Amino acid sequence: MSIRIGILGYGNLAKGVESAIMQNDDLELAAVFTRRNPASVSIRTAGVPVLSQDAAADMKDSIDVLVICGGSATDLPVQTPKYAEMFNVVDSFDTHANIPVHFANVDAAAKKGGKIGLISCGWDPGMFSLNRLYMNCILPEGRDYTFWGKGVSQGHSDAVRRIEGVIDARQYTIPVDAAVESVRKGENPELTTRQKHTRECFVVAEEGADLARIEREIKTMPNYFDEYDTTVHFITADEMKKDHSGLPHGGSVIRSGVTGIDKEHTHVIEYSLKLDSNPEFTGSVLAAYARAVARMSKEGRTGAVTVFDVAPVYLSPSSPEEIRAHLL
Repeated sequence: MSIRIGILGYGNLAKGVESAIMQNDDLELAAVFTRRNPASVSIRTAGVPVLSQDAAADMKDSIDVLVICGGSATDLPVQTPKYAEMFNVVDSFDTHANIPVHFANVDAAAKKGGKIGLISCGWDPGMFSLNRLYMNCILPEGRDYTFWGKGVSQGHSDAVRRIEGVIDARQYTIPVDAAVESVRKGENPELTTRQKHTRECFVVAEEGADLARIEREIKTMPNYFDEYDTTVHFITADEMKKDHSGLPHGGSVIRSGVTGIDKEHTHVIEYSLKLDSNPEFTGSVLAAYARAVARMSKEGRTGAVTVFDVAPVYLSPSSPEEIRAHLL
């Protein structure tokens, strides 16, 4: 019997989840819920209803896991606890500093409803988080480094688009090659924020807009650009559509550590990703963890969990025997 998946929201991430479901024979898309007019939303899976998010409660018994595809800033802090009372849920909450509070809120709601809620699932947090844990356990004496990109930061791009006079924008996060190579050599450098990444912005401005002001506002924006070396390019809408319509991303998490009685041996562990489509890859991670959540729920697990709490065997559609025979 297929695991029945519901999707809340239908933006880029939700489309990635839908695509991942199509690639997994044991997963089935049961419904898509939206706060838009359902009649205006066209999905790619034939025969699946698109419903108002207000109708979700009526389908509690028809969905095994609800994947919540809202934004971390304002959507998920409200949506995930709300729906965790009714459904087993998975979200991709990525505001690292607020994860403990979000976890506590989802934990209380899920336990109240007898459900399980997996939060902060994706590639960072998510797959990168797992690798940080593995690396720290194996090399307890060492240092972690995370490099993001080259790729489009959707949050930073949105921040630029909110500047007066900006029609559209894409912001690329780019690791500094010299910093990455130093880490890979096991040199354990002390790196500032500016030394690890640069930022590159491509901006379509309104006709007659003050380009110098826009560039200045970008480069001095607190929490986004002020700590980075940032380059701003002004381009046309046609150039934006032609050259910057995709959503690539990726990065590396690296740990450099030492072993030996005299700490004479240096080791470097690296896990890296190069993604053509950030939302499609993230959607694939969410789909695999939705499978795990459904299995854990059947075993009676309730409350909030993270990727740290999920055994790898729960992620696979294959049997434990097949996994041992072919992957161990």
